[in-house]
Amino acid sequence: MLLRSSTVSSKRFFSATALRASNIGQTPIIVPAEVKLSFTQMDQPILKRKGRTQLKLSQLATIDGPKGSLQLEMPSFLKLDHTEDKLTVSVPNPEDKQQRALWGTMRSLLSNHIVGVTEGHLSILKLVGTGYRAQVEEKDGKPFCSLKVGASIQQGLFIPENLTVTSPAPTRIIIEGTDKQQVKLFAARLREFHPPEPYKGKGIYVDDETIALKTKKIK
Repeated sequence: MLLRSSTVSSKRFFSATALRASNIGQTPIIVPAEVKLSFTQMDQPILKRKGRTQLKLSQLATIDGPKGSLQLEMPSFLKLDHTEDKLTVSVPNPEDKQQRALWGTMRSLLSNHIVGVTEGHLSILKLVGTGYRAQVEEKDGKPFCSLKVGASIQQGLFIPENLTVTSPAPTRIIIEGTDKQQVKLFAARLREFHPPEPYKGKGIYVDDETIALKTKKIK
């Protein structure tokens, strides 16, 4: 009679199914007629370290549209099939961990850039609190988003050139731009001045952000 070791017998597998292709990565991207795409090889590839592996970025995608132009550095293994109105992204070996991980990511970035140069990206900040307000003004000859969110000193950030920031109401900030990553990053940096606190709900909220309020403990 053969006895299995305790290590083998206690090992449990969460899934017995085979690896599947990325559902996001294999979804075609609709390319509007007013968008122009071009893909070129970079003269000097960029090497990035990802854990124990190395990632080589040697392809450059340029996306031109009514609202501007964006560029995206892509891995060397990424394959692109561009027809008149569709763009399909694929990888040669979906079972490779690195290729599978970046497949859907690069597809999403390309899709975001196409939307950015046609429609643009938007982020809305809401200031909640007594006396909290925002204002877009000039400071040292540059546009500056000024905040008053409970501090005794002036707070705020200079607005990057590739973003448009407006304040239609004292408690509202609207950030617009073609690059989704830059729009969300600037919104997150403004939020850091006063993240929503869980007891009274005061703070800076980004887009549809909500928090669960806590009950104050009374000793």
